[in-house]
Amino acid sequence: MDGIILFDKPQGWTSQDVCTKLKHLLNLKKIGHCGTLDPFATGLLIILVNNGTKIGQFIESFDKTYIARLKLGEKTDSADVDGKVIQTTPIPNLTKQDILSTFNRLIGKQKQLPPMYSAIKVEGKPLYQYAREGKQVKRKEKDIEIFDLRLIDFDGQTITFLAHVSKGTYIRTLGETIAEQLNCVGHLLNLQRTKVGHYLLNQASNFETVCPDSIIPFNRCLNFFKHVVVNEHIEKDIKNGKRLFLNESDERIAIFNKNDKLLAIYEKVSDGLYKSLRGFFNEDL
Repeated sequence: MDGIILFDKPQGWTSQDVCTKLKHLLNLKKIGHCGTLDPFATGLLIILVNNGTKIGQFIESFDKTYIARLKLGEKTDSADVDGKVIQTTPIPNLTKQDILSTFNRLIGKQKQLPPMYSAIKVEGKPLYQYAREGKQVKRKEKDIEIFDLRLIDFDGQTITFLAHVSKGTYIRTLGETIAEQLNCVGHLLNLQRTKVGHYLLNQASNFETVCPDSIIPFNRCLNFFKHVVVNEHIEKDIKNGKRLFLNESDERIAIFNKNDKLLAIYEKVSDGLYKSLRGFFNEDL
């Protein structure tokens, strides 16, 4: 079956470790994932199954929601609990209002410098490999947006908060920024992803519950696109890569045949005219 699995990644596992384990457990031919979670992080990981690996480009663009716990007073080289402490500072006498004011200042579009401990490649080599060698590499700032920050708890030393952010936002870096805005340093103790687009963590399987029925097929997992069912004549045009004139208005649509098989994702070129973005008709795994 083609589709996705919503999976609750446990702490200590890399995202690729999860894929390797699931491929063996479910006897899958092809597997991938969207939106890497660091080993120390937990929560919602979108697993792409068989031809589902072709829809990753669409899911990766979704905004994401996290719950994080930030420890003040200690900075680590990785910005999380797995790193080595490289700086300590006194923790100011903070109030919840101080934190809320900082959150308010951070809402909106901004630039963010990716951390050295990340999978972004420079000259074909992941940044984290340079970091492990003790090297600093010039990085480009990325455009991100923070849609919402909510304070969940503050005990004087740790801040637990919810962050709703755009794709490409590093919550470890955000945690450090929050600490800096509070005239302090900090690193993340915990990080849990609770939402990706409209997919929710409470819908996810784990290693104890995952099974073939956990695979969500295209006709259910692609509900962020309008579904259009076509007849056999148009299906032939789609397989030939032709543009289609359709009485639709959505920017992107998922086209199925009458047997609920996904044929292609199409994108609007102009009013009523659509071109193929990705075909799914030639590869049955």
